[in-house]
Amino acid sequence: MLRGSVLASLSPEEGLLSHVPWLWSLAAGLGLYLATGGWRFLYVALCTIKRDLRLVCTVLEECWRQGGGRNRSTIPSLFGQTAALYPDKPALVCVSTGEVWTFRELAGRCNAVSHWARAQGWGQGDVVALYLGSRPLLVALWMGLAQVGVEAALINYNLRCDSLLHCVGVSGAKGMVFGVELAEAVSEVRSSLDPSMVLFSTGSVQSVDLPTPSAQNLDPLLASSSRDPPPPTTKGFNDRLFYIYTSGTTGMPKAAIVVHSRFYRIAAFGFHSFGLRHDDIIYNSLPLYHSAGNIMGVGQCLLHGLTVVVKAKFSASSFWDDCVKYNCTVIQYIGEICRYLLAQPERPSEKSHCVRIAMGNGLRPAVWEEFTQRFRIRQVAEFYGATECNCSISNVDGKVGACGFHSQIFPSMYPIKLLRMNEDTMELVRDKNGLCIGCQPGEPGLLAGYIDQSDPLRRFDGYVDRRATNKKIVNDVFTLGDAAYLSGVEGKAGMAAIAEGEGRFDCDAFLGAVRKALPSYAHPLFLRLMPKVDTTGTFKIQKTRLQREGYNPLHTADRIFFLNSHLGRYEAVTEELYRAITEGRLRL
Repeated sequence: MLRGSVLASLSPEEGLLSHVPWLWSLAAGLGLYLATGGWRFLYVALCTIKRDLRLVCTVLEECWRQGGGRNRSTIPSLFGQTAALYPDKPALVCVSTGEVWTFRELAGRCNAVSHWARAQGWGQGDVVALYLGSRPLLVALWMGLAQVGVEAALINYNLRCDSLLHCVGVSGAKGMVFGVELAEAVSEVRSSLDPSMVLFSTGSVQSVDLPTPSAQNLDPLLASSSRDPPPPTTKGFNDRLFYIYTSGTTGMPKAAIVVHSRFYRIAAFGFHSFGLRHDDIIYNSLPLYHSAGNIMGVGQCLLHGLTVVVKAKFSASSFWDDCVKYNCTVIQYIGEICRYLLAQPERPSEKSHCVRIAMGNGLRPAVWEEFTQRFRIRQVAEFYGATECNCSISNVDGKVGACGFHSQIFPSMYPIKLLRMNEDTMELVRDKNGLCIGCQPGEPGLLAGYIDQSDPLRRFDGYVDRRATNKKIVNDVFTLGDAAYLSGVEGKAGMAAIAEGEGRFDCDAFLGAVRKALPSYAHPLFLRLMPKVDTTGTFKIQKTRLQREGYNPLHTADRIFFLNSHLGRYEAVTEELYRAITEGRLRL
């Protein structure tokens, strides 16, 4: 209407002549744009506009939510608002015990933990290590600690000996809560822990011979503790909430700092990006010391009022039966869980469930469609990102095999970039001005995210170890003088390449030492015995050729071994064994 009224005030000649130059300019500009390859941008825009607008809406909504008072909030205070909305709704369901905690019950247990923590003399900035299996109490523990400003260190319950000591030590924990099922592991390291550290145990076991270190029983202490709300912490949205550790597959685990705003961002993006609903019920069989299980999963309960069914450990045989029993509508997966489910014999429950969304990461393109068709899953919500990273991506439109995308139309809305690298040295490739060069479509690279500490979406809090933090930061990526988080590369199946030397390598002795020092997921699945390890002129180990050759015995004369978990030993990789692994007939 406005445009029409303006044109009506001009004479026909004035209206036409005044717009001819603009029309010619527009046509000339469009022609020049297309002639220089701009047509590709138009093509990409037409193909991705719907998906990218969804990203824009999600980012804008989260920016609005975070600007609307979230900067003065904490995760416990936001949970308090959720609990007030759904007091009698089930919040957490424990599969192993059958317990059902309503939001009111969960809030009361969090308060009990807060008062217990205050009674120990712990306050803002102190750290307590939590070393127990996945159960609702773990959520109440870290939430209750956070209510009074105490930070939890969520320790992987698979860790033993040196790895366990390292994780407790780097956190600076003043106390530890452990599950009695892990008492033996704690006993092994008790003499090496700080003598001032206080220990608390929780839970009960059947075995009377289980060694128990000197520790107080936490359960009666919490039962007698007040359930009234404690005095609120003075911490803010960008202050530390807890620590989650990296896997430790390439060294000792690093303690990643999770602030309240990062927890909120991960959980909220999952909720809005994947179309979750407040009445959804999530089946969570992932470990709660991991961000996928604790933030992406339990976070939906704490922030959005969803019910989360907690399974202590993943079981392929009972997975769908549990989903039917608890009326789950969303399942979580990671890594090879989907392949393990496909390897199971068919059962009625795999088609009589109510699950509509499978949410997670690591679903291989080769099994994606088979998984969705066999189990009748309407939506795969695949995402990629590390706990500490600021460049997480997600697949919001269900494209098979994709873990996420970066908008080509609105790149500044979420400034991330896939950077070109030298595959032999893993060093970034730069242009003549010193800026990193972005990858072309189909080209492998390293994912980087622009760092802006004033923006919760772009901040990078790093690790407790400042040196480890600095190693993940690269400069001059988008513009000269900037800083960005560099994701790095992690393999799925580790191979140890060993210079055999003159003596005969003892695979059994090696495996025994590895089992004692490392959790099962960090054991090398493959061994490659070499006469010597190749290095560059600057004495850097040449890994690229080894990675390219993999474990195919036809590609090398070196001896290669595979860790057969069923036999409990390494065995030589033959052509037949290689085919069995690649065809999925032998489980890794």
